[in-house]
Amino acid sequence: MKVGVIVFPGSNCDQDAYHAFRDNLKQPVELIWHQETDLKGVDLVVLPGGFSYGDYLRTGAIARFAPIMRSVEKFARSGKLVLGICNGFQVLCEAGLLPGALVRNAGLKFVCRYVNLRVENAETALTAHCRVGQVLRIPIAHGDGCYVCDEESYEQLSRNRQVLFRYGEADGRITLDSNPNGSMDNIAGIANERFNVFGMMPHPERATEKLLGSADGRLLLSSLIESVINGARTGA
Repeated sequence: MKVGVIVFPGSNCDQDAYHAFRDNLKQPVELIWHQETDLKGVDLVVLPGGFSYGDYLRTGAIARFAPIMRSVEKFARSGKLVLGICNGFQVLCEAGLLPGALVRNAGLKFVCRYVNLRVENAETALTAHCRVGQVLRIPIAHGDGCYVCDEESYEQLSRNRQVLFRYGEADGRITLDSNPNGSMDNIAGIANERFNVFGMMPHPERATEKLLGSADGRLLLSSLIESVINGARTGA
């Protein structure tokens, strides 16, 4: 089992992901530069947060054309597991590996704080260590985290249970006040149709040790690791 963390110019959470997987979850990790084309035999690909290519044009728009992304797309289409966190989520949407887009936060302000996430589907490689309705405390740090999609895509996401997380209150209620960025229907994270590509705006890699305020992110990252070890390629 080896994790590959993609590094773009402007990535600033690559080391956070590296630390979380290597030091807290005790897994081999490889940092993979954006100009490479070889994924070096990794079993799980993580696209970290940050400001790839300075977020010029729009978030993720340039990173989507990085040489390594051709390999990531092939990796994902083969059924292997890919997680995009924050800017990584934006890149996956730009690459067409996830539906929808991430646009400017409502209020046009950068938001950096802990939020509460309600788990909507606990039958995926990312959420198998959770239960439906469980509330996770995980930080966000973004200015373009408002998830939007067209009506057809939204209906499919809802019908197929591809919405994995929603922003909510500590007691699990979904409210307008608990939505930090204006995302459609409080959506904080989704999966593709095959449930092997995941995107989320909150940062689980920054919530893997209680010293930092929460270890809830370990539930998600350890679930991915276990899924790879057990040979899972897609979820349900």
